[in-house]
Amino acid sequence: MTAPSPRPARPLSVVAGRLPATLSLVAALLVAGLAWQGLWRPFEDSDLFDVVAYGLPAFEAGRWWTPVTGLFFVSQPWVYLFTIGGFVGMAYLEWRRGSIVALAYFGVGHLFAVFGSALVLWLCAMLPWPWAQEQALVLDVGPSGGTMACIAAAVALLAAPWRIRALLVLLAFVFLAMLFWGELADLEHLLAVLLVLVVDRSLRVQRTTVREQRLIAFTGMLVLGVVQLITLVVPTDGVFGPTEPVSGGFLDFALDSLVIVLIANGLRRGRRWAWVVAVVLGAINIVTAALVLTLVVVLSESAVEGAIAGETELALASGSMWLMLLVYLLWVRGAFRARRRSRLGSQPAPDVDEVKEQLRLYGGGTLSWMTTWDGLEYARTEHGIVAFRRRGGVALALADPIGPAADRAAAVREFIGVAERAGLIPCFFSVDDRTAAAVPSSWHSLVVADDTIVDLPGLEFTGKRWNSVRTALNRAGRDEMTVRLTRLADEPWGVRQQLRAISEAWVGDKGLPEMGFTLGTLVEAEDPEVRLAIAISPDGDVDGFLSWLPVHGEGGRIRGWTLDLMRRRDGGFGPVMELLIGWSAREFSAEGAEVMSLSGAPLAHEYPEGAGLIAPLSEKLAETLEPVYGFRSLHRFKEKFHPRYETLSLLYRDESDLARVGGALTRAFLPEASLRQFADAGLELVRGSRD
Repeated sequence: MTAPSPRPARPLSVVAGRLPATLSLVAALLVAGLAWQGLWRPFEDSDLFDVVAYGLPAFEAGRWWTPVTGLFFVSQPWVYLFTIGGFVGMAYLEWRRGSIVALAYFGVGHLFAVFGSALVLWLCAMLPWPWAQEQALVLDVGPSGGTMACIAAAVALLAAPWRIRALLVLLAFVFLAMLFWGELADLEHLLAVLLVLVVDRSLRVQRTTVREQRLIAFTGMLVLGVVQLITLVVPTDGVFGPTEPVSGGFLDFALDSLVIVLIANGLRRGRRWAWVVAVVLGAINIVTAALVLTLVVVLSESAVEGAIAGETELALASGSMWLMLLVYLLWVRGAFRARRRSRLGSQPAPDVDEVKEQLRLYGGGTLSWMTTWDGLEYARTEHGIVAFRRRGGVALALADPIGPAADRAAAVREFIGVAERAGLIPCFFSVDDRTAAAVPSSWHSLVVADDTIVDLPGLEFTGKRWNSVRTALNRAGRDEMTVRLTRLADEPWGVRQQLRAISEAWVGDKGLPEMGFTLGTLVEAEDPEVRLAIAISPDGDVDGFLSWLPVHGEGGRIRGWTLDLMRRRDGGFGPVMELLIGWSAREFSAEGAEVMSLSGAPLAHEYPEGAGLIAPLSEKLAETLEPVYGFRSLHRFKEKFHPRYETLSLLYRDESDLARVGGALTRAFLPEASLRQFADAGLELVRGSRD
């Protein structure tokens, strides 16, 4: 008798088992709201409020129990929505680190926020500071101090670089709330977040990348602009006093906003001029704020406001924000040294002849010869050479670094560093697994193609699976087709003209110009080291041709060939591609070559189980582009040669770079495409999807 299989756990029971502390606190909060009608009536109007609420007046009256009793009440019914939502951070923290840790952060954060706020207000109320004297008389209830501490601790668990970004957003939120709204709860939130940042030491800005340091400065400048907009239309009442919406002055606001946007964009790209302008503006605003504060103390607020024709509160708040930003800009000043059109790597930069020499000396991958094509720049590192294209602020590295295989990881890291210092977004396109393993662990990868490799030693076109290739070779013999391996410069003028005519006819059918970057043209085929396989009919017509790029091994030997161009004449020999590839494989094998790459078919990767969203998104895009470029058809054709597959990947820092990288790739592949050609291709895509 077999034992019954255990019943699968229900999702709700799993959640309840993992989050007992969070759910218990939420339940206690709701029970208290039901019992004392706080869910539908303002609790702050009840007689119980003064008994259970915490704050400086409660402690002065000896009610030291209030930090515990006030925890389970909410002042207004609508605040329950935000209060319960605030427990999301505690739930995540408990899920990741357990109930004891979550309760510790919640309890200590809540008590520190309550007692710390009371201490700050007790000290500041001794000064002639109206805000402090007013808030020192306020009572508060609710668990928001503890939940904010848990949110800060939960954010610190995120992976880089999102951890630093989220912490800075949280920090900016609590600081701005304090500056412009300044209620007792805002002070509690600020203290709770600061406690976690100090104890956990999770906000280490100087240990972030150059790119992140620039992004923080960029965000800080934009926050200044947003705050300026808020104070223009919304009344505020923060630590420096109340402000009214500004009447008029919209032209000044527009000009200020334009300046801020220009500076912010310069900081994002690491420009030195933007850093200098930001530092000067920050210094001016800080000095102005200090002067206003001094005059308010010496004279009076009304006299100063009459003299400056503005509100002193805004000047002081603006000076405080600029002070924080200025300290940060000086702290990470080394991140802002990029020049416009900076050259990457050590100088002098390599030229194409040196790149070819390095390929012959150290060897390369199946796509490495493409790094010798026009339009590429070269970054010299201490450990190799990286070929890249500069498009839309992106340094788009092509194929693997050139140089000793043992130094590849160092070359990758050096290129990332020099690109970021120049204000560019680094990424690597069509690289193998060894390069993918060399980037920082926080980077992401996306498979863009499968490189189709045919191993040549011992290759024989025998057996049923080679029927199509063997049939093409046999038929070519019967039809008296001529096939030869040659070089473009060695062919007579008439043959070269036929090759150009075939290629131009093929491009004309696509609606878009001939693609580039990893897809060559007859211009690249003119290189004397590139070989052509040409099929000529008995009448002298070129029925099809291929171009083969050399794949170098160490010591100058050629260990294989990579397929680039595939062109055929309409109405010519039917299986001309099978003929040319099969005939080339036989010749290369006889010459002693080891591999023959049929190149990668983009968007035709066969994803394994568990690949996530990448698989369905890529498949949908492949279906859409199939009518124009036929990537899937090409992939199915190459399967006739029974290759093995090696993945080619796109490596990028994180998701925020993908939009820029996508635009750079589009312009790299189609640098000459016009808007009309893109529109025509779009219509072709629509027709193809309908068909």
